[in-house]
Amino acid sequence: MAVLYIAPESSPLVHAAAAAVLYLHIGAGSVGILSGAAAFVFRKGTPLHRLIGKIFVVSMLIMSGIGAVVAPFLPTPERASVIAGILSFYLVLSSWMAVQHKPGQIGRFDYGLLPVSLSVVAASAYLFWLASQNPRGMLDGQPGAAFVMFLIIGSLAAVGDLRLILNRGVTGATRLARHLWRMTVALFIAANSLFLGQPQVFPKAVQKSGLLMVPALLILALLLFWLGHTAWGAHKRQRARRLQAA
Repeated sequence: MAVLYIAPESSPLVHAAAAAVLYLHIGAGSVGILSGAAAFVFRKGTPLHRLIGKIFVVSMLIMSGIGAVVAPFLPTPERASVIAGILSFYLVLSSWMAVQHKPGQIGRFDYGLLPVSLSVVAASAYLFWLASQNPRGMLDGQPGAAFVMFLIIGSLAAVGDLRLILNRGVTGATRLARHLWRMTVALFIAANSLFLGQPQVFPKAVQKSGLLMVPALLILALLLFWLGHTAWGAHKRQRARRLQAA
């Protein structure tokens, strides 16, 4: 497991601080993954769901923030982890803000989202290009495919941010979908960082079984289910309104 490098001659206080940051990152990530999974179980809109959602937001912001800041200072700087941390932080925060605003409302904070998503797109494209120059298609020990994933996610997010600004806010199913997909994709990134990014922390039998891919696939399946459920609910409401107006 990659850890923040601290020179042996550094003071005990510095070593203690580095250890605290590492354990906070791991602890927040663990709480984020568990609370994110729990959020799928409890009924949406209930007080318990909202409480779990707040725990998820706080823990994910801590985890991704630390990851983005620390990754450049690892023995081998991990630029993919920097992008993953920034993207996760952005997705969680923008998802939370989507349900904090009233439907059809936009705040000053929202105007700053588009530059962030566009920066993720530009950085991911550049880092993918760097990885493609390597005969193995790797950069900092990470496959170029990781940057393609960030590029796709960032592009979808940028389109959503532009739509938010042009429409002066989002309402109905669009508002719910914005909240849902951003939270879930952030959870997907966190799960991949643990199960696929740190396979050495699991028993070798588990590593060779293919089970480490299950959490990411399950999260994607849940995302597709809830997006479909949201779209179907919106369709039924529109149909009911047409029948009432007829």
